[in-house]
Amino acid sequence: MPADPSSLGRSHMWRVFCAIEVPRDVRDQLLAHIEHLREAVPQVQASWSRAESIHLTLKFFGNIEQSQVERLSAAASRVTNRYSPFQIGLGRSGIFPPRRTPRVLWIGVNDPSGQLTDLQQQFENECAREGFPNEERVFRPHLTLARIRKPQGARRLAEVHEEIEFKPVEFGVTELLLFRSELSSEGSKYTIISRHGLERAGS
Repeated sequence: MPADPSSLGRSHMWRVFCAIEVPRDVRDQLLAHIEHLREAVPQVQASWSRAESIHLTLKFFGNIEQSQVERLSAAASRVTNRYSPFQIGLGRSGIFPPRRTPRVLWIGVNDPSGQLTDLQQQFENECAREGFPNEERVFRPHLTLARIRKPQGARRLAEVHEEIEFKPVEFGVTELLLFRSELSSEGSKYTIISRHGLERAGS
């Protein structure tokens, strides 16, 4: 169920996204990978992901009216009622763009059952029913580790990222979460608005 809006602030506009939470042990593995990269190429200027910012984002809404949050929660509940928990994995180390100066380092998400992609598309459809625009880009699930701010050392950092070969790991998807993100000079603060468990009847 949605949290009490009064407990999340008084602003009428909220920066909102829907995501799958990554288990702590998996986040620790990702943070160890990040620390290895920072030690290997310390001169690179980059914004590195923190533990609290590592989420598998399914849809980013940007700034929306606080009054619209209840409709998003309803859309998430309708979707999760159709699914049972399932497994996904993390594996390939990647960069973007692949053939020019790297700007983003990421870890790819494996979706062997196809349920993650289907879940995201169903959520997209339900959000459209509630009046939210469809995402124009194709859904390519990944976890961002770093956004590189300057080109010096970027290519070497990308090479190390790919050479390390992040050890594959699997984890269960059991719920969708709606988050509010609040930007500040100290970094983003994330507040869970609502949780929606995957609980298809008969599972």
